[in-house]
Amino acid sequence: MYLYLLLNVASISIPLLYSFHRKMNFIRHWKAVFISICITGACFITWDSLFTLYGVWGFNDKYHLPYQFLNLPLEEWLFFLCIPYASIFIHYALEYYFPKASIPKKITQTLTVLLILTLAITVVYNTDKAYSLVNFSLAIIVLSVGFFKIKIIQKFYLSFLIILIPFFIVNGILTGSFIDEPIVWYNNNENLGIRIATIPIEDIVYAFNLLFINLLFIEKLKSKSKNV
Repeated sequence: MYLYLLLNVASISIPLLYSFHRKMNFIRHWKAVFISICITGACFITWDSLFTLYGVWGFNDKYHLPYQFLNLPLEEWLFFLCIPYASIFIHYALEYYFPKASIPKKITQTLTVLLILTLAITVVYNTDKAYSLVNFSLAIIVLSVGFFKIKIIQKFYLSFLIILIPFFIVNGILTGSFIDEPIVWYNNNENLGIRIATIPIEDIVYAFNLLFINLLFIEKLKSKSKNV
């Protein structure tokens, strides 16, 4: 009954605790982080609610509390707070401890263009699959913005690879790894049907979109506060 809630709490607990670390002092960015999470979360919750309404995905009543808002269980709302916060913390922790770590500019630009082209081709041939279509189309826009925010994406590509480690654990459980039934189920008619273990390939792109949009907002808000 409480598994989805426990996953949310477990995901944010350590990053939240270490946000008060005296040297890194991540908590000093709390305003930018939470404004970004609220703005981005509102967009993704709207998308999430509509996809749930139309059966693109859904939630297993066995694993969440009986409280729902806009077709979504309470834990799904918490997901858009806990997961972005924990992931963004990882990004900034890596930036703090390894400030020079980034992918070279030319490699980043080449990789970004290749990803955009790959996603564009996939979208053209899968316009009948709602999750793939919307998710990959958004990723094309996000990556296009990233191409011109090169310093941010140079670092984010690296941190995203690290973020994928806890992502595969948490999302693996959400999609049915290690448990009898998935917490979140997917209508395979609306995705490519390609999975890494139990995780649809679209979920990786979804995570990239969610986190990089948050990061762009945070960096924008941080730069504004410096200029005040």
